[in-house]
Amino acid sequence: MTILITGATGNVGRQVVQQLVNHGGAVRALVRDVSKAAFPTSVEVVQGDLLDVPALRRALHGVSTLFLLNGVVPDEFTQALMTLNLAREAGIQRVVYLSVIHSDRYLNVPHFAGKYGVERMLEQMGFSATILRPAYFMDNDHTVKDVVLGYGVYPMPIGAKGLAMIDARDIGEIAALELLRRDRAPELLPLERMNLVGPDTLTGVQVAAIWSDALGRPIVYGGDDTAGFEKNLLQFMPPWMAYDMRLMSERFLTEGMVPETGDLERLTALLGRPLRSYRNFAADIAASA
Repeated sequence: MTILITGATGNVGRQVVQQLVNHGGAVRALVRDVSKAAFPTSVEVVQGDLLDVPALRRALHGVSTLFLLNGVVPDEFTQALMTLNLAREAGIQRVVYLSVIHSDRYLNVPHFAGKYGVERMLEQMGFSATILRPAYFMDNDHTVKDVVLGYGVYPMPIGAKGLAMIDARDIGEIAALELLRRDRAPELLPLERMNLVGPDTLTGVQVAAIWSDALGRPIVYGGDDTAGFEKNLLQFMPPWMAYDMRLMSERFLTEGMVPETGDLERLTALLGRPLRSYRNFAADIAASA
C-alpha cells in the first residue's frame, strides 16, 4: 500500500513524509525539483508537478492513498481538480486533503474559495476523504520575526476576534495519522472534516504580549491596517497574492479563526499529547535570537 504525498518538499509536506516513515508507511513523494528531495532512503521520489499530466499519471500508478497539498498559486484550483480526476482515473478512492478552516465562510478570499471548491468535488465524486482544515500556521510568523526583534512591533493584522494558531509539525503528524488510518482501513471510510487548531485562540494584542514575555521587553501590536499590510507584502510577493492575503486578513478582523466545540479535545486525543503552543514558538525564536 503506497501513499503519495504532493507538496512533499514544503513546510507541511516534509513533516508528513517523515511522520509516515516513522510509522512504517510506504511513501512516494511528488516533487518539482529532485535536488530538494532530502528524504529518508525508503521514500520513492517522482519528479513532476500538478499540471504535468504524464508525470502525475506515473506518480499515481499503484498508489492506494493520496495526500493532496497544493500551494497558493493562481491556478491552485485547476491543479487540485486535475489531480483528483487523475486519481479517480487511477482507481484511488482514499484521500486526505489539506484545505483551510472556514473555507466555506471566507468565500471572497480566492485561495479559501478554491479550497472549498475542491472540498465539494471530493464530496460529489464520492471520495473516501478526510478534509483537514487548519487555522493560521504559527510558522508563518517566521516571516515577521525580524520586525518583532528589530522594531518591537508584531505587524500581522490579525485583529481582536482571535486565531487558533497551529504548528506545522502538528499539522504534519495529524495528516500522517489520518493517511495511515484511511490507508489501512479494511473498508472505505466516510468523508469527514477536521478543524486543525492550536491550544490557544490569540488576538493581536495577546500575541504581542507573548513576544514581550519571551523577549523580556515591550512588543506592541501594529494594529489592523490591512491596506498597509498589502503594501508591505508587495515587497516580496506578486500583487495578486498580496491582495489575496489582504482579503484574508480582513476576514481575520471580522470573524477570526475560532475553533468549534470539541476541536481541541479531538486533536489532543489523536496525538496523545498537548498541541504545541505559540508561547513555545516565540520562546524558541527568542532563544536563538
